Amino acid sequence: MLSEKQLAQYKKDGYTVIQQYATIMQIAELRAEADRIIDQFDMKNISIFTTENQTDFADRYFLDSGDKIRCFFEENAFDEKQQLIGSKKLSINKIGHALHDLNTTFNTFSYQRELLNLALSAGFKNPLMIQSMYICKQPGIGGAVDPHQDTTFLYTEPNSCTGFWVALEDATVENSCLWGIPGSHLKYKNNRRYLRSGNEYKTSFTGEWEEWNHEEMVPIEVKAGDMVIFDGNFVHASKENTSINSRHAYVMHLIDADAFYPDDNWLKRGEDCPLMLMKDLIS
Repeated sequence: MLSEKQLAQYKKDGYTVIQQYATIMQIAELRAEADRIIDQFDMKNISIFTTENQTDFADRYFLDSGDKIRCFFEENAFDEKQQLIGSKKLSINKIGHALHDLNTTFNTFSYQRELLNLALSAGFKNPLMIQSMYICKQPGIGGAVDPHQDTTFLYTEPNSCTGFWVALEDATVENSCLWGIPGSHLKYKNNRRYLRSGNEYKTSFTGEWEEWNHEEMVPIEVKAGDMVIFDGNFVHASKENTSINSRHAYVMHLIDADAFYPDDNWLKRGEDCPLMLMKDLIS
């Protein structure tokens, strides 16, 4: 569970770091399984992930991924003829969004008693794991993720969205670690949502971005195995990875079952893949 010092930082800054959450063996298992998923990925299903223009690229393949395991390519992985510039393994931006429920390796790592205790100590009553992503941040072409608040994408009333971000490699300024604005979860309320439009496979943003002071951004450098926990309203981002090193990470997003999850949120799960309380999935 969170120590008094970690909880105080989390409440004050909107994030805190848990050192050595994942072991060397767990990291190796997650990375090997991600490699296997990418190796078996059918290239006919090509989807590009970008945060610069979500509407254009949020196609049906993306919108149907809430209860599936799907691969998304880096925006700069293709040439002008839409052919991969490098290998498939070094072209994937991320894998999402139900690894935690549909893959044995990720399921075992995700549903740990330690994570449940961290969530409860952070203020959760009945945590649910709504989303998981394996993020590659490829060397040379890893795209920037613009400053944002996760509640824009995983909205609940009241806000309960929380990210549990595990570094699978050292994350430094050089290979595009997380950056965030300390205290932004208190200073900037979220007034934008990324949602579906009726039953159509379209999305739209509502509201206006607040003017965030990007000069307040600080790097969050961590070692492989460390976990960053951040509030859904914590403004964070990552820069392009122009280095020769990747920056793999696995992130789990939790919401509280006691909070209202609107029907027009973009992430949906079918009746055959219902959300279950973490406490009922952990022995």
